Amino acid sequence: MKSSVFSKFHWIVPLFIAAWFLSACAARVSNVPQSPMKGISSDEGFAPPYEFAPTAAPALPQPSTGGFPSSAPSSVERMVIKNAKLSLIVKDPPSAMEAIADTAQRMGGYVVSADLYQTTTASGKEVPRASITVRVPAEKLDQALQEIKALSDELPQSENLNSQDITAEYTDLESRLRNLKRAEEQLQEIMDQAYSTEDVLNVYQQLTQVREQIEVIEGQMKYYRESVALSSISVELIAQEAVEPLTIGKWKPVGVARDALQALINAVQFLINAAIWVVIFVLPVLLLSYVIFVLPLRAVWRWIRRRRKPQSLAPTEPPTP
Repeated sequence: MKSSVFSKFHWIVPLFIAAWFLSACAARVSNVPQSPMKGISSDEGFAPPYEFAPTAAPALPQPSTGGFPSSAPSSVERMVIKNAKLSLIVKDPPSAMEAIADTAQRMGGYVVSADLYQTTTASGKEVPRASITVRVPAEKLDQALQEIKALSDELPQSENLNSQDITAEYTDLESRLRNLKRAEEQLQEIMDQAYSTEDVLNVYQQLTQVREQIEVIEGQMKYYRESVALSSISVELIAQEAVEPLTIGKWKPVGVARDALQALINAVQFLINAAIWVVIFVLPVLLLSYVIFVLPLRAVWRWIRRRRKPQSLAPTEPPTP
């Protein structure tokens, strides 16, 4: 009886043992801590899956072509380039140019360029004219403009102040420079560990290209920093005599009368200049041409006519019967 009962339920015991073993394994796996970013580590007692590739050396970062880093702070110090252009009427352009140069040097700046030349007014008088470009610290730009404009007794003929925000460009250059620096370090490590000559030459060529890009970017960043730190001021200095209205006695015609009188003076000046050209240049050229070409031709023509005239006057003999 017992053997028949045991034969009916002999399969229950192995099934129960197998179920208990599986539940124990599942509980053990559930107690293993999971990392949200990585797979199961071999330190926890489990081998990594066979499909995972072995750990390799980190790949070289590619230089960034632009953009802002995601970790950049929301508030960035603005980088603004400020430049100014002026056109002033002064009594003595050379003295005013020297005063502007002294102002720039006193404020910690310098002279970029300075030109002094002569111009001719509508009345034919030569007057000096000058242009100068200086750079001054950006924080002293307004003060420098006030001192420069004080050199003239009149309002500036033209005044232009422009600003250029280069914050985005400079931040982009910083990001590219960081990436290139990291690439340079890793290329240097690879070259130090290379054994074959071919590998060393290949890595050295890439390292040279990266360093050239670093030098170019550092030069651009230096130019931006200097442009932000020092503002440029370009000044055109016009002599007061060049813009004074036409004066006849104590009368200073203005408006249409002044323009008409100036046009009359220009017309008379043109006619006088034309007469001078005719007397000094045209008449001598015509006289010389007459002597060289016309007189010889007339002499030849007269000689030919004299030779033909006797032949036409010779008597003709009567015909014989």
